[in-house]
Amino acid sequence: MKAADMRKLTDEELEARVHEARDHLFNLRIKHATGQLENTASVHAARRDLARALGLQSEREHAA
Repeated sequence: MKAADMRKLTDEELEARVHEARDHLFNLRIKHATGQLENTASVHAARRDLARALGLQSEREHAA
């Protein structure tokens, strides 16, 4: 998800997105460790999505 799309989310939706991104990243890491992950680039993309969401969440906290 792009940052512009994330900025349109409410605080609660953003919190849910962070939780989902963490779960997704955890599952990808497990699959990678067990050799079941075919597309290893998806780990990098998941990390970037999580970082984007956390950065936006931090930005909102500092603005308040």
